[in-house]
Amino acid sequence: MERRSGSGPILAVAAVAGAATMAVELAAVRLLAPWFGASSRVWTNVIGVILLALALGYLLGARLAARERPRRVLAWTLVAAAAWTAWLPWLAGHVCRWFLPDGLGLDRAMELWTWGSLASTAVLFLPSALLLGTVGPLALECVQRAEGSSAGSAGGRVLAWSTLGSLAGTFATTHALVPWLGLSWTFIGAGCTLLALGLTLAFVERGPARGAAAMALFACVGAVLGSRLERSPTPEGVVVLEERESSYQSVRAIEDRRWGEAVRLLQVNEGLDSFQSVWKPTAGLLGPGYYYDLFALPAWWSGERERWKVLVLGLGAGTTFRVLRGASPEGVELELVGVELDPVVVELGQNWFELDATRDRVISGVDARAALAALESDFDLIVLDAYARQVEIPFHLSSEEALRAMRAHLAPGGWLAINVGGFGFDDPVVTGLGGTLARVFEHSVAYRVPASRNFVLFARADEPVPLPSSPGFRFEGSVGAALLPSLSIPGAFARLEPAALGSALTDDRNPIDELQMRSLEEARGRLRASL
Repeated sequence: MERRSGSGPILAVAAVAGAATMAVELAAVRLLAPWFGASSRVWTNVIGVILLALALGYLLGARLAARERPRRVLAWTLVAAAAWTAWLPWLAGHVCRWFLPDGLGLDRAMELWTWGSLASTAVLFLPSALLLGTVGPLALECVQRAEGSSAGSAGGRVLAWSTLGSLAGTFATTHALVPWLGLSWTFIGAGCTLLALGLTLAFVERGPARGAAAMALFACVGAVLGSRLERSPTPEGVVVLEERESSYQSVRAIEDRRWGEAVRLLQVNEGLDSFQSVWKPTAGLLGPGYYYDLFALPAWWSGERERWKVLVLGLGAGTTFRVLRGASPEGVELELVGVELDPVVVELGQNWFELDATRDRVISGVDARAALAALESDFDLIVLDAYARQVEIPFHLSSEEALRAMRAHLAPGGWLAINVGGFGFDDPVVTGLGGTLARVFEHSVAYRVPASRNFVLFARADEPVPLPSSPGFRFEGSVGAALLPSLSIPGAFARLEPAALGSALTDDRNPIDELQMRSLEEARGRLRASL
């Protein structure tokens, strides 16, 4: 028969298991992000798999609780969960590459993001979550036998401690463990804590010492192997300058020396050849293929020669600031304000991209839309360039209400410029967001970025956007010579029609995620048809 002893240690086990479950769930998306991103689809897959695993764990735990020594079963369950959890950082790269091999193009990889992330989540996280799910029923049985209490009384206390542990694990993972320790050591820390509890409980229950030692060695080897995330090899000629884990994502600054002039890139959760910010030794225009260059046009179109106040929502490492400083009209006094959600991105911008937070106003750690409420309302230009991965535009920044809030912060005749990824003027994202923009401003135009799959949408408060046929389109100087010819050719621009009532993107109904997936699917279909 089970020995009766205090229930305190078992309740502590329930709390730690709850904390470990939340640590695994919250860090799971971050572990998958370099391959599949951190979109709502990936979050849905992770949450769904964890819930399924917990349900299976509860059923398994209910059967195991009927055994003669549930404490011993609980001990070995904790050790097994610890061992698997400690191995996760090392396993992640291998498993994700099964379902998303290296070297795929964006269109081919897109179709694997949803199902590949689901399969990877199941392989990686279902075992540990299932094992942790068994803890609740086993702990309940142990408490009930130890105290001779009713099932309701024991169950209520176990659930309460487990939930408190989950609460602690939620806050600790997001605000402390991942930012301070990184992903690998977050999983290792959770595994080692579970291992310590499991071995302690096993020895108290006089479990076989050899088995305990073997499982401990297994978990320790997993921790050592998982001490560094397994990533794609860096190509020859590419140097990693700094690599960090923030509260939101994996971030790294690299320098690409393969093409002569050194170019620095900021990569965020990137499993493909892409980047979020770019730096070249000379400030100003970056050249064909870089959408940032088009953000310099409104000051020239406006004929500005004195003050030009700019707000960048989605500052990244400060590429837009650097382009504007080198490509604005002579004599213009720039007043630059940038909002960036991730403070670590700003830190890397200061370290490697010449972002100067003492000269310019940089607001970090604040969501772009929330920041609008606290900012002044006299900007000459607002740039919206808030992206995650290559195609994920935040829904709350692409709605009619968000665009109206941005318009309210413009000075008379002020401009709004939005970076949008798409494959044509009929692209679902371009037409969806562009139509909503036209509905808010009455006038809007999309310009195709040369040598790129990007478009820049322009709108102006109370005035039309210049077209190649209008007098205000052309201006003198090197910036005009570099940008205007490619924007003047047929097929390089299009007027955007206002979205009809009910089809505009709104806070209440904003299918921007679906539009982005349709964009990639349609592009892949056109590519297949052309082959």
